Amino acid sequence: MGKIKGISITLYEKTEIGRDEFNHPVYKEMPVNVENVLVAPASVSEILNTQNLTGKKAVYNMAIPKEDEHNWKDCRVDFFGASWRVIGFPQQGLNDNIPGDWNQKWMVEQYE
Repeated sequence: MGKIKGISITLYEKTEIGRDEFNHPVYKEMPVNVENVLVAPASVSEILNTQNLTGKKAVYNMAIPKEDEHNWKDCRVDFFGASWRVIGFPQQGLNDNIPGDWNQKWMVEQYE
């Protein structure tokens, strides 16, 4: 049996570039390539729970490598030829207590 390996995805990190006339932050998206991200379909219960709590429909789960230090919250990501929006908060464990290369799990919804 082979070693589990993730895919390469594009994360669009948000960088604040100023403020609008209502003093709300204005962001610019900067693409960053992230390697070894596991992607799996969300379960029916995860889809329903997320939709009931946030009003957003989770489609996929992403497992993020332990060494990654990017800010994923509410960012756009591209994989499988489509764009997705990261939703919710991560599930994260302690690096030393989790076997494998991943310690964070985020959900994504389809982005149009």
